[in-house]
Amino acid sequence: MKPKIFLLLLMLIIISCAGSKTDTNDPILNNSSDTTNLNNNSNSNQTQVYTFKNELVWSDEFDGESLSNINWNIETIPPNNGSWWNGELQFYTDKEDNIKVENGILKITAKYESYEGKNYTSARINTQDKYEFIYGRVEMKAKLPNWEGMWPAFWMLGANIDEIGWPNCGELDILEHGDYVKDSTNDDPGLISSAVHYGPQDYSRQTTNVPNKIFFDTGQERFIRSEKIIDNPFDEYHTYALQWAPDKIQFFIDDEMHLEFPMGSQHSPFDKPFFLLLNLAVGGHWTDGYVAPGFEEATYEIDYVRVYQ
Repeated sequence: MKPKIFLLLLMLIIISCAGSKTDTNDPILNNSSDTTNLNNNSNSNQTQVYTFKNELVWSDEFDGESLSNINWNIETIPPNNGSWWNGELQFYTDKEDNIKVENGILKITAKYESYEGKNYTSARINTQDKYEFIYGRVEMKAKLPNWEGMWPAFWMLGANIDEIGWPNCGELDILEHGDYVKDSTNDDPGLISSAVHYGPQDYSRQTTNVPNKIFFDTGQERFIRSEKIIDNPFDEYHTYALQWAPDKIQFFIDDEMHLEFPMGSQHSPFDKPFFLLLNLAVGGHWTDGYVAPGFEEATYEIDYVRVYQ
């Protein structure tokens, strides 16, 4: 074979063996062990390395005339034998009085009214079976409802909840407003908390290694949470975010991190897809069942929800 032809063939072979460019919508995982993958628990003590590319892969800017049924489910069927969890006082509806999109803002409104045996109504939505994902940054910009006894939340649940149940599916609370540990939040109305919930058999070592945390073991579940008090939660929009990777989960308010949860050698249940939830509860365990007198209505305003990878 002539030298020039040989060199040309060699170059073609090298080019054809080069890998294709990775899809920027997918998380990039560099495993230090072949025994670790996205769909199964790690059998290795080696930790996956996540390359975060800050690419917007999903969002709802709430610019339409109504809530997108492509992105969201509106929950109206009580899951707990005809009631909602956590001793909440409201009934969730799909009525426009309780949930609507207006001027680029999603508005979830809790109202004092008799409905289905409850004295309050509100709304709750999720992306289950519509958008589920693993790893990345999740961010919401919102203004909180201004009334003591409101319990707005932005959170995530493991997409396998219907198969293995809660808490084994895992739960990530990006924002909760209110605090059932205290008798009242009247003295700190800007108290925000975030939490990581998991099964009673999980993460036994991590519970002593997370700084600035509050740890609970109820027997049914374990969870670690962190608190932060912010200014003007009702009059100004703030951003609430989570950054989720195989080795740690971090929580932010206005880009300031206030909780970091290390995974260590265990990754499950936080190595599988999750979906998003938004809701505004009234009363319940988080507020000690208390709603300040004179309540008529209060609105949770969400400017956007975005997912980056």
